[in-house]
Amino acid sequence: MLTHPGRRAALRAALRATGLGVAGAAAAGLTAGCGPGRPPAGPSSRPSPPSGPARPARPAQAAPAAAPRRFAGQPVEIGHGPRDRARVALTFHGNGDPALARAVLAAAEKGGARVTVLAIGAWLDAHPDMARRILDGGHELGNHTQRHLAINGMAEPEAYAEITGCAQRLKRLTGSIGTWFRPSQTQYATPLVQKLARRAGYPHVLSYDVDSLDFTSPGAAAVIRNVTGTIRPGSVVSLHFGYADTVDAMPPLLEELARRKLRAVTTTELLTP
Repeated sequence: MLTHPGRRAALRAALRATGLGVAGAAAAGLTAGCGPGRPPAGPSSRPSPPSGPARPARPAQAAPAAAPRRFAGQPVEIGHGPRDRARVALTFHGNGDPALARAVLAAAEKGGARVTVLAIGAWLDAHPDMARRILDGGHELGNHTQRHLAINGMAEPEAYAEITGCAQRLKRLTGSIGTWFRPSQTQYATPLVQKLARRAGYPHVLSYDVDSLDFTSPGAAAVIRNVTGTIRPGSVVSLHFGYADTVDAMPPLLEELARRKLRAVTTTELLTP
């Protein structure tokens, strides 16, 4: 990672550069990130120290998390919010080194942003205190399957077990199955996965319209270019815990969003009038 102020100078230069937009291919990171491939019809960077001490886990009964909501007029699979309000949702795949996750959350909070974290159940098994840390920061927490496998290719019982396995862990830790479900290793869910998500208690599947490609470790400047090159009011951005590039990108990315008068809110806030 670049050191301050060299890092910031490089990132600001990247924002001034032309030719924004997504560069490179996402295929190299399928096992770490959720690539775009729409279905037919029918290793991480070195850790950064957390900005403060980790908060201890609290009993789930102390502050139950919000439950999923049905949003009238929205499709089963939501890729973005209203385009007529200056809000965006930064959504994070919850996995990887918890120190990096805490650093991302701290940067978001310092910048006045609230985010949506779609956690992998196995990650919550290994780091149960992270559920409470996310909620304590004013963020929202959702379901990104139990093991982060290619859910669109699974048989019905296995796919349903992936969704409900993570849901059960969320409920045990927070009192709720989580606010959102996002399928693993794909941007778009098959009709079967959409149906199984509804059966598990999620009225909608959460997709996205902006891919940061941070899971390919392209450098913080590239992460910023990938987001700012395509983001617009109502966008849902795909980002990941577990990558130092994402930690480095957060402060200047939030500064750029503020410059554009775009407010980073939770996905529920994005869709709430």
